Formats: sequence, structure tokens, C-alpha cells
Amino acid sequence: MHVPPRVIRPHDTVWMAAADLPTAHGAFEANVFHHVDPASGSVKEHVALVFGDIRGRAKVPVRVHSECITSEVFGSLKCDCKQQFDAAMAEIAQRGFGAVLYLRQEGRGIGLANKMRAYELQAMGHDTVDANRLLGLPDDAREYGVARDMLAHFGVASVVLLTNNPEKIRGLEALGVVVASREPVHIAPNKFSRGYLETKRLRMAHQLPHHPANEATAGLEGAERPARAARAGLARGHVKRLAGAE
Repeated sequence: MHVPPRVIRPHDTVWMAAADLPTAHGAFEANVFHHVDPASGSVKEHVALVFGDIRGRAKVPVRVHSECITSEVFGSLKCDCKQQFDAAMAEIAQRGFGAVLYLRQEGRGIGLANKMRAYELQAMGHDTVDANRLLGLPDDAREYGVARDMLAHFGVASVVLLTNNPEKIRGLEALGVVVASREPVHIAPNKFSRGYLETKRLRMAHQLPHHPANEATAGLEGAERPARAARAGLARGHVKRLAGAE
């Protein structure tokens, strides 16, 4: 059966479809929104994962979460994005209502290819902020207009924002979203993510606890072994990187 789209803002964000989505945390309703960037004309689909009834409610628990394919799909240990996503879904399900707004803006908005370029620079010793700047990119290029539109679609009066990032609060409030309060989503770092999280704490003002280096290594020594073996195999096979290939 065809369901006509519901336009939220002309030529900007459009609700397209919804269906129940059983998850490990309970049954969410996945709402797909079609968004056209008014400046570039690019088109993306974003998702609001809704638990319970949020329509017209105030102080709705909300996680505004940007896509991270490297952790959420590939299982990368370099960041805590997947763990934050899962923690937010679990918390919202426990409270009985809320939403995770999943925005398709990979790599803090710089895209996957640039994210890999930044990772390469990080492997040379630069942190995540300096890597972006060396590429001529902003520290954080994310935008939250789609999140505002999603909340408007459901008539949400105010949100309890699940985030460690004060800049996200300011960005949403500048768009007219009422943030009633903030609640942290703290994930214990591992040996690969500790430096990244420390950079976010020290240079991007994320409200995160400080974890000494020795706290981040427990139980993860074996995680490097498969990657180390794969690198050794590549070396033995004399695999050469193609210059300029992406």
C-alpha cells in the first residue's frame, strides 16, 4: 500500500514511511525521513527510532546520533559511537518512551573518505581535531536541522538530551528545540579509543570523565592480535598500496 509522504518543511524534510522494528532493547518504530539539503541539493534518508508515545509530550528522552559506519557496522574500536547508540536505546526503552534520531552525517559530517584520511593522519600521531584541520576541514561539521524537523513532526515540546556534547545542545537550541536537561552517555574507553575520547574531553569540551591510560587496556590485549596477524600476512604477500587510490 502506498503511503503519501508528509512534508514537514517545503523542499526540506519529508516523512516517508514507518514500521515496527523489533530490537534487542524492545520494539521501536522506525520512521524514515527524506531530506534535501537546500544549499547543495544532496538527498539523504534519516531515521527516527521511536519507543512508546512521544507525540505532544515534554521532556522526552532523546538521543541525536550521527552515523558511524566504522563502529556500528565494521566493529571499529577507535570510538564509542556504537556503545553510545546501544546505551541510549536501552535507556529509552527502560523509561518507556523516547527517541533516537539517527542522522546520516558520517565522520562528524565530513564523510567516510575524509574520515579515512583523518584516520591515516591520526596513525601518524595527530589527534582527531588536528587531523581534520590538516585536511582543511572543520572540527565538527554536523548540522541538526533534520533533528529539529523530526521533533516537530512528532510535536515534541521539549527534550531530555542524552549527550556528552554541550555544542550539540547549543546547536539544537539555536534551531528552536527546547532542551529541558542533559544526561550523559558515558562509555568506558578501551586502549584504542582512550586518546580519541581524551581529545574530545580536552579540546572539544565534551563532558567526559578522565581515564588514566592503564584503565583503558584491561581485557583488550587480544583485540589487536587478528589485526596484527593480518598486517603480517599482507607484508609477507608484498601487497603494495596503489598511489592515489581511495
